[in-house]
Amino acid sequence: MTVRNRRGIINRKDLVAALEAMVETVPQADWQAELVRHLKGAHKAGWAEVKRRFVEEGDKGRDSAEALAYLMDQILVTLADFVTTHVYPLSNPTASERLALVAVGGYGRGELAPFSDIDLLFLIPYKATAWAEQVAEYMLYVLWDLGLKVGHATRSPEDCWRLAKEDLTIKTSLLESRFLWGDEPLFNAAATGFIRRVVTGTGPAFVEAKLAERDSRHQKLGDSRYVVEPNIKEGKGGLRDLHTLWWIARYLYGGIEKLKIDAGGVLTDREFKQFAKAESFLWTVRVALHYLAGRAEERLTFDLQRALADMLQYKAHPGASGVERFMKHYFLTAKQVGDLTRIFCAVLEDRHQKKSLLSRLRRKKTIQGFAIDAGRLSIVGPDDFKNDPAAMIRIFAVADHEGLDIHPDALRAIQRHLSRITEKVRNDPQANEDFLSVLTSMKDGEANLRRMNEAGVFGQFIPDFGRVVAQMQFDMYHHYTVDEHTIRAIGLLSRIEKGELKSDHPLSSDVIQKVISRRVLYVAVLLHDVAKGRGGDHSIVGAEVAEKLCPRLGLKPAETETVAWLVRWHLLMSHTAFKRDLSDHKTILDFCAVVKSPERLRLLLVLTVVDIRAVGPGVWNGWKGQLLRDLYYAAEEVLLAGHATTGRNARVAARKEAVRERLKDWSDRRFKAHADRMLDAYWIAEDDDTIVQNAELIRKTDDKKQLLGVVARVEPTQDMTQVSVYTEDHPGLFARIAGALGIAGASIMGAKIHTSRDGMAIDNFIVQSLDGSAFDGRRQLDKLEGIILDTLGGNVMPKEQLQKRRILGRHTDSFEIESVILIDNRASNWSTVIEVNAKDRPGLLYDLAYALYRLKLSIFSAHVATYGERAVDVFYVRDLVGQKITNKVRLRNIEAKLQRAADGLPIFEKDDSASAVLEIDI
Repeated sequence: MTVRNRRGIINRKDLVAALEAMVETVPQADWQAELVRHLKGAHKAGWAEVKRRFVEEGDKGRDSAEALAYLMDQILVTLADFVTTHVYPLSNPTASERLALVAVGGYGRGELAPFSDIDLLFLIPYKATAWAEQVAEYMLYVLWDLGLKVGHATRSPEDCWRLAKEDLTIKTSLLESRFLWGDEPLFNAAATGFIRRVVTGTGPAFVEAKLAERDSRHQKLGDSRYVVEPNIKEGKGGLRDLHTLWWIARYLYGGIEKLKIDAGGVLTDREFKQFAKAESFLWTVRVALHYLAGRAEERLTFDLQRALADMLQYKAHPGASGVERFMKHYFLTAKQVGDLTRIFCAVLEDRHQKKSLLSRLRRKKTIQGFAIDAGRLSIVGPDDFKNDPAAMIRIFAVADHEGLDIHPDALRAIQRHLSRITEKVRNDPQANEDFLSVLTSMKDGEANLRRMNEAGVFGQFIPDFGRVVAQMQFDMYHHYTVDEHTIRAIGLLSRIEKGELKSDHPLSSDVIQKVISRRVLYVAVLLHDVAKGRGGDHSIVGAEVAEKLCPRLGLKPAETETVAWLVRWHLLMSHTAFKRDLSDHKTILDFCAVVKSPERLRLLLVLTVVDIRAVGPGVWNGWKGQLLRDLYYAAEEVLLAGHATTGRNARVAARKEAVRERLKDWSDRRFKAHADRMLDAYWIAEDDDTIVQNAELIRKTDDKKQLLGVVARVEPTQDMTQVSVYTEDHPGLFARIAGALGIAGASIMGAKIHTSRDGMAIDNFIVQSLDGSAFDGRRQLDKLEGIILDTLGGNVMPKEQLQKRRILGRHTDSFEIESVILIDNRASNWSTVIEVNAKDRPGLLYDLAYALYRLKLSIFSAHVATYGERAVDVFYVRDLVGQKITNKVRLRNIEAKLQRAADGLPIFEKDDSASAVLEIDI
C-alpha cells in the first residue's frame, strides 16, 4: 500500500499520545466515551483529507481507496492496542489467550470506498475465551459508535478452513485476508493451513464456481455491460468482474501471498496494463460516486451521471454532451473488462484441459486457413493477420459458418494487428462479402457480430459504426448503448426471419418471407442509428452514410437506394401509428405518399418492430403491435389498389351489418334507432368489438335511466384496457375523465371522442398501468370504474389529487426538456392536429386537456406516446362549430397557453372570461 504523506491523513503517534494522556487524567468509567471522541475526530479529519485530495488535487480513486484503508488500519491498530493495554490487559496470557485482527474482503485487499463496510476477522487459536470475547465486543462497540458499518466474525483457523470448504463467499473473503494487528504467527499458521487444506487441488472447482457466481450476478443485473444505468461494482464489465479475475489468478498462482495478476502469465504485459488502467478508472468513478451520493451508492443513475461528468471534468464536444462523453468512456472501459475476462477465462480453460502426448504432437486440423485448437478457431502462425489483414474479418465468417468460438490466441493477434484494417481492406470485395455473411447469418450472427465488436474489428472495418460504439443517449427511454441496441435489433431480425417470434410478431414473421432482398433489410437495421451523436437529424445523416457505404458492401444501386430510404424514414411508421389518428383516412394517404410501394411497407414494418423491441425490456407491448398492424393493413390496401377499395358509405354499412349480426338480442327497431343516433365518423373510427361494447353500455345506462355509464374491457393480447364512458356531453368532459384515469394510476395511450346526434358523449380510452401492462384484475377494473364515476359525479377534484401523486420519481429531475408545441392543419382534412412534446409528469395530460377546454376547443381524438422522460401528446381538435382553427392570432394564443400548460405554469389569468366555478368543477 503506497499512500503519500501518511501523516497528513492521520498521525498515529499524536493520537496514541493523546490517548495515553487521557488515561492519566480521565476516570476509567469515561474512557470509552473519550476514546470514541478521539478516534472519531481522527477518522473524520483523515476522511476529509482523503476527500480533499481527490476533489482538489485530482487523486485517482485507487489512491483514495488505499488511503482510506490506511486510515482505517491506523484507527483499528490504535484501538486494539488501547483495549489490550488499558482496558483488558493480560500480564501472563495462556496459549488460548491469543488474538489476531485480520482484514478480509475488499478491505483485505487494502481498498476502501468512502462508504464501504469494514470486514474484520477476530482470529483465535481454539474456541473463544472470555478475554477474546471482551476485547472483540469492546472494539466493536467503539467502531459502531464511530458510525462505521462493520462486518465481523470470531473464528479459529479450524473454523475458517471448515467454513471455507462449505461456503464460496467465506473462501473468497479469506483469500483476500490481510494481517492487521496481534498474534502474527497465529495468522501465518491459519494462512498456511488455508493453502494446504482448502486451496490445494481445488483450483478448477473454484474457477467454475466463481464464473457461475459471476454469470448469476450478471443475469440479475440485465446481463449486458451496455445498460444505461450500470452498476459500477456488480454490473457486467464492472469492478467485481476485475475482482473475479484477481481472485482466480490469486487462487491458482499466488496462494495467500500478494501477487500481480500476471504472475501466472495468464495475461500479457499489455493486457495487464489494460487491467490496471480499467481498474484505475472504475475506482475513480466509484469513489466519486460515493462522495456525490453521500452513501454507498454503486449505480450510475441518471441524476448522478451528470454530476459525475462535471466532477471528473468531462467537457461537451460537438454532437456529445459532457455526460455522454463520460458514459462513453465508462462503456469502453466495461468493454475492455469484457475483453480481458474472455481472454483470461479462455486461457485458463485451455491450460487446464488435459492433453495426451499424441494429441499435442498431432497436426492441427485447419479450415479455410485457420487452425482448430480445442474446438476453437485459431491462427496457424503468429503473422497470419499481419500478412493477410482481411483474415480478421474472415475468421468471424468462418466461425459463424462452422459454429465455432474464437481462440484467445487469435483474439490477441487481432488486438495487435487491428490498425492493419485500412482502406485497402475495407474496399476488399471478399472482406465485405465475409462481413455481409455474418450480418445476414441465419445461424448465430448476433453472437458473432458482438464478438467482432468486442474485438474491435466491427468499428475498424465499418468506421461509421465505430463512432457509435459505447455511445449512450442521456435519456430514460433507451436502455442500451447505440452499438448494443443495433446488434440486438439484428439478432431480433434473424429470430423473426427464422420464425422464432411468430407468436409475438405474427405479421412481421409473415411479411419478412416476402421481401425481395433480405440483405437490404439487414443493412438498414445495421445503419438505422449509425449517425447518432453527429448533430442534426440522425435519419437524414444516416441516409447519406448508407448511400456511401452500401456500394462498398456490394449492394446494387436499387438496393442502396432502398437502404438509404429505410434509414431516412425508419421512424415514420412508429410516429404515424403512435401519434396520429389511424381512422382519419388522410393519415393513411399521407403515410402512403412517402412509402409508395408494398415492398417498402414490408421492409419498414419489420425494421420498425425490431427497432422498438431492441430499445429495452418493457418498451414493446401488444398495443404497439396492434397499432402497427392496423397501419400496415390500411396502408397495404391503399398501396395495392391505389385508393381505398370501398367507399365511406359502403364501409359504414358493412360495419353496421357486422355489429347487427352480433347484437342478436336487439330488436330491429332498437338497433335502427341506435345506428341512426351515431354519426358515420363513429362507425368508421371504431372496431366491431368496441362498437358492440358501447352499444351494450348505452342500452344498460338508458334502460336504468342513469346519467352516467362506465365499463372497462381487458385486451390481454394487446397489454391494454379499454375504458368506455357514456354520459351527457359537456365542455371539459375529456379533461375530467383524463384526470380521473390519472388518479386511478392509468396511463392513457389513446382516446376517441364521439358525440351522438342527441348530444350524448361516448368516449373510448385505451389505458395501461404505469408498468405498461393491462388492468386485468376485477378489483382493478372496479376501482378504475369507481374513480371515474366519483370524479364525473363531482366527488373528486382531479387537479388536487394529481398534484399529490409522484409517478416517475426523482429520475426525471436529471433531464431538461424544452416543451415544443406543433400545430398542423395539413395532417387531417377535418381537424387541426396539435402535437405537444414535453417532460412527462403527473397531470400533464389533464393540464393540456383543461387548457384546450378553456380555449373552447373540442377534442375528437387523442394519442399519447411516452419515451422515457419525454411525453408526446397529440390532439385532433376543432372549434365549437366543428371547423379547423385557421385564425393566426388564435393559433398563436393556443400555442402560448399549451406551452404554459406543458411547463406546469399557471395557464390563464384570473380575469380570463371563463368562470372560476367551471375551473373548480374541472
